Amino acid sequence: MDDHQKKLKHNKATWRIMEQLLEVDNMEEALSGSLEIIIDELNSEAGAVWILDKKTDILQPLFCKGPIDISNVTVENGVGVEGVVTKTGKPVMIADVDKDPRIDENIYDDQGHKANTLICVPLRAVGDTMGCILIINRMDGQLYTQEDLELCEKMAGLASITMEEKGISVKHEEEKHAIICLRNITKEYPSGEETIKVLRGINLDIYENEFVVILGESGCGKSTMMNIIGGMDRPASGTLTIEGRDFSKPNEKELTDYRREYLGFIFQSYNLMPNLTARENVKFIAEICSSPMDVDEAIELVGLSSRAGNYPSQMSGGQQQRVSIARALVKNPRLILADEPTAALDFHTAQDVLRVIEKVVKEKGTTVVMITHNAEIAKMADRVVRLRSGKVSSIKRNMNPMKADEISW
Repeated sequence: MDDHQKKLKHNKATWRIMEQLLEVDNMEEALSGSLEIIIDELNSEAGAVWILDKKTDILQPLFCKGPIDISNVTVENGVGVEGVVTKTGKPVMIADVDKDPRIDENIYDDQGHKANTLICVPLRAVGDTMGCILIINRMDGQLYTQEDLELCEKMAGLASITMEEKGISVKHEEEKHAIICLRNITKEYPSGEETIKVLRGINLDIYENEFVVILGESGCGKSTMMNIIGGMDRPASGTLTIEGRDFSKPNEKELTDYRREYLGFIFQSYNLMPNLTARENVKFIAEICSSPMDVDEAIELVGLSSRAGNYPSQMSGGQQQRVSIARALVKNPRLILADEPTAALDFHTAQDVLRVIEKVVKEKGTTVVMITHNAEIAKMADRVVRLRSGKVSSIKRNMNPMKADEISW
């Protein structure tokens, strides 16, 4: 591609970024979409938008795209390439990260992903710098060019103007405790003479007391990843850590104890025992746990005290799903895994179920990881993880998660 063709291509990308920033009402969606355009245009491995919390002088990634999870990483203003660019308000383009004296810390290296070459540009407001945009490693191994830097600066300039107009802020939080860590998790299955690679190196942390939504097309590996987290399948390679303990190759007793005491499950199909009442369904699970919640408390939490004596056939789909949530809750789990729990429900019934899940996270402090095809539900999440072709393609942290009553589809 000659210089003229490249300039035309970059100009088209600039117009697409302008459309994102000017036409999308949600500022986070606009920035996220613009970042994806830049990464695709520059054929890059990864990138992130960092926002400065002026009260603490700490930078946090608003969202990231690439092979690793940096959503809970923070950087002091002035430290590392992100901090240097934000502090000085000057862009940098680095051909060899290891040899650049300005880079005394590199969060991508710290997280296990090698950053070789990068572009970092400031998000400059009038007389102030709000953060930066970081792009690393061209997929073809080539160096970034001056034209690439100019494209990133155009995005940053447009983003800064829009951020000033529409407003966006970041609240610094204490570092969260990771209860589940996946590192380079792979999974493959034999299919005739071939081998199908379902997971191609998943890196993800799941933190205590958060609501995580997993999005992705059918076949991208969502359910396989969930099954590995839930102890229903094992990785081909990589490390699964539970509460700091290697759980990659547990024995049968460890698996049984983990699924019985640590996890709660909610599925698209309710899996209730038809010959037991709602209360009896919940009580059955409570009796196999060492420290269960009170059965009636669990039923009250999902708003079904008046239907506790009903059999599944006497309840609606939404009520049955709420019984399945109570059944998961009664175990007092640290983590609830939910696989398409609203897929079979109409909007109003699904919203009732989402209100219960929202309540569980806020009042019980339980972590919930939900697989869904419904991107609207993702607006409720603390973090949104997108899978593509067996890898984590992006992680977005919602600055202001919506309430169940506020979403619609």
